[in-house]
Amino acid sequence: MLQSVKNVKLSPPWITYCHKIESLFKNDPEVEVMYDNEEVELKIYVSEPEKADALIKLLPNNKEFGNVTLKITVIPPDNKESKLDLFRKAFNKNPDVVDIYTASSPLAPAFSYIIFKKEVVQFFNDDLTDVHGNLTTLNETIATEIFGEMSGIYFCTDNGKEDNIGKPLGEWP
Repeated sequence: MLQSVKNVKLSPPWITYCHKIESLFKNDPEVEVMYDNEEVELKIYVSEPEKADALIKLLPNNKEFGNVTLKITVIPPDNKESKLDLFRKAFNKNPDVVDIYTASSPLAPAFSYIIFKKEVVQFFNDDLTDVHGNLTTLNETIATEIFGEMSGIYFCTDNGKEDNIGKPLGEWP
């Protein structure tokens, strides 16, 4: 017996595409695939950072289906790293960073310092106040301007003396 044609529905190609991705990862406990029909967006939640990074690099950001564009978003795990941990990673192996030091006190919260090499930074910048057109500054100034001020994290410049980190007032005469 033939079924009535009115009960047959065809999935649009972007839904088929979403089902295919969902099928690829349906047994993976580190991946959850969700489709948002209002935004026409496929959201792929990944609990493992390296897997998330790989999928971000492998999947397109958008997939065209005629006049419909499916947005594909890979969402890595919520990163609970502190700002200081992120700075440690960002400046890892950077020869201009002398140290990242945290000073703790029983009377106050900890202060962390990202300590740059004692070195003047200079580059051409069409600066009319300089005869050569250069901007002359320090890495601590650049870092503060780029990253902004953060509670408990400070950018500073090394004083070039050995063994005085952690002695913020230096030695009294």
